[in-house]
Amino acid sequence: MSVSPPAELPGVEVGVSRVVTVRGVGADAGADRRWHLLDTGAILDELGVEVAGTIVAVHGNPTWSYLWRSLIATSLDRARAGRAAWRVVAVDQLEMGYSERTEVTRGLDQRIRDLHALIDSLDLTGRLVTLGHDWGGPVSLGWAVRHRDRVDGVAVLNTAVHHPAGMPLPSALRVAGARAMLAATTVRTTAFLDTTLALADPALSPEVRATYRAPYATPDRRRGIGAFVADIPATPDHPSTPALDEVAGGLARLTVPALLLRGPRDPVFGEHHLDDLARRLPHADVHRYEGAGHMLAEERPYADAVLDWLDDRVLTAGLAAETTAADRSDAETTDAAAPTPLWHRLIERRDDDDTAVVDLTRRVDGEPLRVSWRALAGRVAELAAGLAAFGVRPGDRVSLLVQPGPTLTAVLYACLRIGAVVVVADRGLGIRGLSRAVRGTEPSFVIGEQAGLAAARALGWPGRRISAPQLPAPAARALGVETSLAELAASGRRASVPPQPGPDDEAAILFTSGSTGPAKGVVYTHRQLSSLRDALAEHFEVHADTGLVTGFAPFALLGPALGTRSATPRMDVSAPRTLTATAVAEAVRASSARIVFLSPAALANVCATAGALTDADRAALGEVRTFLSTGAPVSIELLRRAQELMPNAQAHTPYGMTECLLVTDVTLDELEDAQRAGDAGVCVGTPIGAGRVRISALDAEGRAAGDLSETPGVTGEVVVSAPHLKRGYHRLWATDREAARATASDPGRWHRTGDVGHLDASGRLWIEGRLPHVIVTASGPVTPVGPEQQIETVAAVRRAAVVGVGPRMRRVCAAVVETVPGARRPGLAPADLTEQVRAATDLPLAAVLVVPALPTDIRHNSKIDRSRLSTWADRVLAGEKPSAP
Repeated sequence: MSVSPPAELPGVEVGVSRVVTVRGVGADAGADRRWHLLDTGAILDELGVEVAGTIVAVHGNPTWSYLWRSLIATSLDRARAGRAAWRVVAVDQLEMGYSERTEVTRGLDQRIRDLHALIDSLDLTGRLVTLGHDWGGPVSLGWAVRHRDRVDGVAVLNTAVHHPAGMPLPSALRVAGARAMLAATTVRTTAFLDTTLALADPALSPEVRATYRAPYATPDRRRGIGAFVADIPATPDHPSTPALDEVAGGLARLTVPALLLRGPRDPVFGEHHLDDLARRLPHADVHRYEGAGHMLAEERPYADAVLDWLDDRVLTAGLAAETTAADRSDAETTDAAAPTPLWHRLIERRDDDDTAVVDLTRRVDGEPLRVSWRALAGRVAELAAGLAAFGVRPGDRVSLLVQPGPTLTAVLYACLRIGAVVVVADRGLGIRGLSRAVRGTEPSFVIGEQAGLAAARALGWPGRRISAPQLPAPAARALGVETSLAELAASGRRASVPPQPGPDDEAAILFTSGSTGPAKGVVYTHRQLSSLRDALAEHFEVHADTGLVTGFAPFALLGPALGTRSATPRMDVSAPRTLTATAVAEAVRASSARIVFLSPAALANVCATAGALTDADRAALGEVRTFLSTGAPVSIELLRRAQELMPNAQAHTPYGMTECLLVTDVTLDELEDAQRAGDAGVCVGTPIGAGRVRISALDAEGRAAGDLSETPGVTGEVVVSAPHLKRGYHRLWATDREAARATASDPGRWHRTGDVGHLDASGRLWIEGRLPHVIVTASGPVTPVGPEQQIETVAAVRRAAVVGVGPRMRRVCAAVVETVPGARRPGLAPADLTEQVRAATDLPLAAVLVVPALPTDIRHNSKIDRSRLSTWADRVLAGEKPSAP
């Protein structure tokens, strides 16, 4: 039974759709079967381009080849632009789409055979790559496993090849697959089809939805949908279980390049399915599109990622093979000079009874709890051995939901010591952001305090549970806790610590702030963390007796690595503005610290609460010799106020990001000198240690298109390199590729920061904003920070943001300001304020608006959300009634 495809399909170029006849195989042997394809081969022939290879794309259930139309369009656009021309052959599997309906039962093994027959009949030569989605994943991977000599790469979107025993199928599949419901939901009605199409977010247009539904107009045409659901091997005795086991087991022998793409909001395939595929294909590149779901191909620009990956991994595979030996030689040379690991100081001072960590939140006889180097080193060794005995293996991801202090310090170093990868995502991300971060790493273990474990339970986070405190048995059972740190330490006293990890093994995943999009997991190796420690120690002259007080969580954990005592002041680390001047003084006094490290938001509140300081507090702060504030731009005025509190300290404001925590540094004295130079932006100083900074100049469209340069006065994207630069992002291959930047003359490891700025004649870096916030006007790109600084000289303005409004490439600038006193409601600024603001800057302003408060990110409470303000200002100036941005 056949239905001809329409002459035209929305979004598909004419000449791509065609029908071929293929001789059946297996249970279908001897029959001629009619297949519908979307095939770009004929158009590429007309273009006369050399074909780089063929992508055989296999849909799942209940879609058809129409799923791949964006890949088809993008590949043709690239071919016409002179880029690598990949032929796309997107199939309608038999019983699906516009391919033939038959009486044959097509289990997984038969479908793999069907695909083989089609590929053979098309006589595809040259490079061949398979691509699959949903249950098209096992079909395409099955063909690749059986024909390893013919495949050059494999890629999949939201799929699985194994379902853990004892874990129930997703509810949607259980309902659809139930014997009583199967025919009703998949064949007699369009319920299963409609539900699948409704998963797309944003929703499919009516035209696209109708096109997907067209080949399934009658129950007879939908029999394949029901058969596909029935073929899910949910039990060991299912007829398709052997074939699926063959595919799953065979992936370990599939050494060709692999790409795993996933939309995490998928009710069918969970994070554990991706984790399983990544274990079976350890060399695979992985990219998760946060916020996307099952219908990833309809929700995100995956086609560019696939084609970029083919260019990088498949077309250059030969070159990569030739350089393997050289890479191995380089790695061996690097290993010979491996840095001392982070826990080295603990080993050196394991017999030292001096204080290592001061816990201001716990008291012993009225005094803060002090943990000696001997006690800390012993606890780390016990926990390391206990964790290993419990089953924590090198490479296992461990989520830490413990407040900064001696317990977190001990468990962190214990995990690092045995080669586990610690996952650090703080509560400042918000509950949804934190949950996305943790679930996205698919941790094998979760170590937490009671509140964190309760959240993990409620939000369904994966991983075996370990409690930081010893919980009562009923509470432990309710939270799914298997053991406690105390029990692990006790067992560790009877066990040995395993061999230490290598310097280039993964050590930690630290999550970005989420202020520029979904928080990204930044992967660091042991070598890179050791390099960060060394850069910090050398630049700020940290010694054993220096002492460190920090309200900035990532650096709070570096005290033991630096070999100096450390203290975290009493505060909510997820809310920097809870830190007071009294708490800082208390921590300095308790630890005899000479270095204080605070975030800008914390620093602002410390200065605001200075009136509560006693003479003893001020005397303690007078002993501080170095003060640091980083995480967001810090004004000279705020640094001056901080220096008044710590008059004998040299004030520094380093510049960095989660991807490279220390890039440049500048002192207050240097800032005062730079301010007299009059450059636009915020001066963040010169590179630290072996770090390097370059600028990629902006073009007329605001893109960072220029070569990497040190030329003074050139505005563009800031690109950085350092020994402590991240390895990459966790499961964000496309983001890694976009963030990397190299040139033929300097092919080293570089990171595109997304910040824009320039270097001055003295080699100092000035930050002028974020790349997405560059305003592309008719006369060229405008960076916001310089004009904002000018506007903030107006007495009535507390803070300002300059944003673009109007059509792209012809935007005009508007200023949005917080006033002193604050505005009661948002809207257009009064005429006198508008006049003052316009007079303060040489930037033409189309409008000036006021808001009670500028929106900021939730973690730092200091980075202005200019993108949000731009959208708001556009609406207000278009006549919409003003509301809070």
